[in-house]
Amino acid sequence: MKNMRKMMKEVQKMQAEMARVQEELGDKTVEASAGGGVVRVVMNGHLAIKEVVIEPVAVDPDDLEMLQDLIMAAVNEAIRMAQEMSAEEMEKVAGGLDLSGLPGGLF
Repeated sequence: MKNMRKMMKEVQKMQAEMARVQEELGDKTVEASAGGGVVRVVMNGHLAIKEVVIEPVAVDPDDLEMLQDLIMAAVNEAIRMAQEMSAEEMEKVAGGLDLSGLPGGLF
């Protein structure tokens, strides 16, 4: 019975630590670019876009599709980077535990 209490305390401690890390991810950012840097996207660990920078050279009224593709590429790369950052931070807390199957979408 004492082992169960000890384990529950450890689980609660890990949950609190994970909540802290999740909150901190809102302050951490990643930056992705496309087109050699003419489109840049900054995103936080909560997958919120914080900044989009488009260099004037990327704006061609006769080729809006290219600009749209560059924005999409930069956003998708920022999402990938932010998810990777989130997984790495959670891994630090969880150690070797595989938490990917838990409800609530921790990652």
